[in-house]
Amino acid sequence: KNRYHIFDADQDRNIRSHHESREHIRHALAQGEFVLYYQPKVNLRIGTVIGVEALIRWRRPEQGLLLPATFLPVIEDHPLAVELGEWVIETALTQIETWQVTGLDLPVSVNVNARQLQQADFFERLCALLAAHPQVKPASLELEVLETGALQDLSRISQVITACSKIGIKFALDDFSAGYSSLTCLKRLPITVIKIDQSFVRDVLTDPKSLAILVGMLDLTTAFQRQ
Repeated sequence: KNRYHIFDADQDRNIRSHHESREHIRHALAQGEFVLYYQPKVNLRIGTVIGVEALIRWRRPEQGLLLPATFLPVIEDHPLAVELGEWVIETALTQIETWQVTGLDLPVSVNVNARQLQQADFFERLCALLAAHPQVKPASLELEVLETGALQDLSRISQVITACSKIGIKFALDDFSAGYSSLTCLKRLPITVIKIDQSFVRDVLTDPKSLAILVGMLDLTTAFQRQ
């Protein structure tokens, strides 16, 4: 009474599409359709592999291998992102354990969604995952957080990183300089590694401005004692 509703067909279709996509992802997680690929991290000065980064892929039966950009944005602000994030950490720890049995000791970097990192029980749940893999040293796990995600709640994320650091887990700030408050992140977050955004690295051999920016960032990381 005394009001009206406007039905937006396009918005309704988008909501339905998002809901269906999330249900597909939930089903895929239950059916074991996700897989981690491991990208080597190489010290180019000496040519040695110093670790790997775990990259999630969706092996969808009817569509083949899907990249994260096709499905992660759908669950970015949904509890399902936390569930999938824990699966990634668990799978990475299992892989580290498997490699150690064969004599291969490689640290693994895992991307952590900002929503997952801000969960009240994130540290406790992470400790539980580590406890299930007693042969894996916490120092073998590095967690990467996007700079844009870290800006959402610097105080909370700083507390989490500090707690994790005390048990040996390293943190990396991914896509550094892509956001608007890089210096704030660098100052307030007790991270170990800075990953400079590729847009500043891609043209470093041909663009003097990119090189100048890169040199400035390297000076900053040295000043703040980061890797």
